[in-house]
Amino acid sequence: METTQRDDQQRAAEQRRRELLEAADRVVLRDGPGASMNAIAAEAGITKPILYRHFGDKGGLYRALAVRHTDGLLDGLRSALDAPVARRERVESTLDAYLAAIEARPQVYRFLMHPAEEGQPSEQGFDVGRHSAPLLRRMGEELARVIAERVDLGPGGEDLARAWGHGIVGMMHAAGDWWLREQPFPRAQLVRHLTDLLWGRLAVAGDRSDGPGF
Repeated sequence: METTQRDDQQRAAEQRRRELLEAADRVVLRDGPGASMNAIAAEAGITKPILYRHFGDKGGLYRALAVRHTDGLLDGLRSALDAPVARRERVESTLDAYLAAIEARPQVYRFLMHPAEEGQPSEQGFDVGRHSAPLLRRMGEELARVIAERVDLGPGGEDLARAWGHGIVGMMHAAGDWWLREQPFPRAQLVRHLTDLLWGRLAVAGDRSDGPGF
């Protein structure tokens, strides 16, 4: 009986946390990097101390939102990497999946990756850079794992896969950030440019005999 009650309480707490994250998402979609704990609490119909009780501070809320959105982004990247197409098309699809995600929800991207712009409200003492770095590292490690499992890179392949994984994520992040801000040409054109840049050794490397292919 006691165990069932604890399980019910845990499920209720998890449901409440999801509802609060959905409220936070709505505010982030509206306000971007200027999203504040006050605005999120108001959107959720609670007081800020209750929001703090669930997440601790804006850093805790940020981490929860980052996990939520990074999980979704990684699912999209994995689907692109598993597509039954030629390798170059798979590379293009993976790059496009990332760029399409930040283009579709630019305010979420800016909240996760940038502090508030000048003139926008922000939470005093909140260091976006300190919190966004683990998100990029997670993406880099995930891509490195996929490369190591699928591409025959020879001796030292695991280290090379990690260098490639983090390098590709860094390229996607920097190029995507610039492109999203300036929109100098269509997304498909950026995908082609970045694929051309990556294509060198990746084009000639063989698939691992014990892997699913790349």
